[in-house]
Formats: sequence, structure tokens, C-alpha cells
Amino acid sequence: MINFDEEIKKFEKSLEPDQIDDALTKADITDMNDIMLNMFKNATNTKRN
Repeated sequence: MINFDEEIKKFEKSLEPDQIDDALTKADITDMNDIMLNMFKNATNTKRN
């Protein structure tokens, strides 16, 4: 059975729309572009060696 008191203790309020941009820019998020650039750099360095 669900313990509602425990669930309420774990509850985290969601961000307001104007806070989302700040939260995302502060987070260290690796996107696909970063991954692809890293792969190309590694491939280029490996090819040179």
C-alpha cells in the first residue's frame, strides 16, 4: 500500500518556466554535438599516430 506521508516527504516542487533555463545552463550536460566532436578529435589523433 502507498504510504502518502513518505511520498509527500519525497515530493520536489517543479521549476517555474523562467527557472528552467538557469537550471539547464548550470548543469553539465553533454549533448550529441559534444559527443560527435570528441569522437572526431579522437579519430583524428588516432589516425595521426
